Amino acid sequence: MTKADIVNEISKNTGIEKVTVQKTVEAFMETLKDSLGEGKNVYLRGFGSFVVKKRAEKTARNISKNTTIIIPAHNIPSFKPAKTFVAKVKKNVK
Repeated sequence: MTKADIVNEISKNTGIEKVTVQKTVEAFMETLKDSLGEGKNVYLRGFGSFVVKKRAEKTARNISKNTTIIIPAHNIPSFKPAKTFVAKVKKNVK
């Protein structure tokens, strides 16, 4: 499902114009990115949590050039689904 599909589905289910739904979805995604960029976690009850995970500095090897590089410590976004979300997805296995 793409973002356009999500906008169409929300518009169909709520009766709100697609343009308004599109702006709302875009605003939600921007707010989510901004919050995670500032190191703030986002919790959506019944859906899941978007959290910032910290990765420690580590040493890696480039096998083809036989060199060692250091990957600096950095943050990455992560999603942890809520238990009800996981249960619904597991239920639909065929």
